[in-house]
Amino acid sequence: EFHGPVFLALGWACWRTYVSPSETGESRCNAMMVLGNALRLGERASEALPVFEAHLALVRRHYSGEEEPLLGAQGNVASCLDDLGREAEALVLQREIYARWAARGISQKHTILSGYNLAVTLLKVGFWDECKTSVRDQLLPAARQTLGSDDDVTLALSRILADALAGDPESTRDDLLEAETIMQDTTQRRRRIFGRAHPHTLRAETSLSLARAKLAWAYPSV
Repeated sequence: EFHGPVFLALGWACWRTYVSPSETGESRCNAMMVLGNALRLGERASEALPVFEAHLALVRRHYSGEEEPLLGAQGNVASCLDDLGREAEALVLQREIYARWAARGISQKHTILSGYNLAVTLLKVGFWDECKTSVRDQLLPAARQTLGSDDDVTLALSRILADALAGDPESTRDDLLEAETIMQDTTQRRRRIFGRAHPHTLRAETSLSLARAKLAWAYPSV
């Protein structure tokens, strides 16, 4: 899996390769999306947002009768807004997107992905109960069944649940112990699948350390 500067270089290469066809072409539309994702994941969200907005406008103009491309393009804009600290705007859009995907079935991959994006923002704004309930009761069971326990999205949802359990100011000892247990399992899976140096693994290790630190601080006898 490519990440960092390599993924960004591939994003620009994809765009340059397919920039010449008519803008109605599927290749051009996909290339714009790839470039936006590369910029966003390369921590250049301010540059990614106009790319995603242009992609959304293109989808609305030429594929307005197809809901899936529209929801996907809106989701990219919402995630970018979240990255830029515009969580209130992102949350409105993400709730709408998730509701429309969920109407098609909670176990569909697109529903799980949009639910993940919503959960990320809920976590950032401190909507702890909604985040925990959504991930624990709906998204994680669906992800394990549809994608498998080792899938990247499943593991990311596990980390969100652990972070919500540990981050909630009202968290109990049992909450913190659950967060630690979740992240022990998630970190082991990340190391096995991605290796110790991968960003996903490093983020999992950070969440595990934070859960342990809060547990030790709040309940020193545990």
